[in-house]
Amino acid sequence: MSFEIDGMTYETDEEGYLLNLAEWTPEAAVFLAEEEKVALTDNHWEVINFLREYYNEYQIAPAVRVLTKAIGKQFGEEKGNSKYLYDLFPYGPAKQACKIAGLPKPTGCI
Repeated sequence: MSFEIDGMTYETDEEGYLLNLAEWTPEAAVFLAEEEKVALTDNHWEVINFLREYYNEYQIAPAVRVLTKAIGKQFGEEKGNSKYLYDLFPYGPAKQACKIAGLPKPTGCI
């Protein structure tokens, strides 16, 4: 599977996750978010950018529990909870946010 933006082709797996993480761009994120029916706001970008930094540091996409705790540590208690993250990414904060961020599906996600 694939999609194209501005002449660049992005290959995805059958679930829509990018196969080449280095090809991710903010434009790809917008496309993937639209596919997921998510209208990106500054709060979404905060989580997306956090996930990309986390992945760059640890080479793993965090599961939802780890993500929630890490978001709370960095951005405060009001953002470090499941309700806040599920409001942003209703199909799973780790799974859906990682897809939009161009990261692999987190370990343990169905």
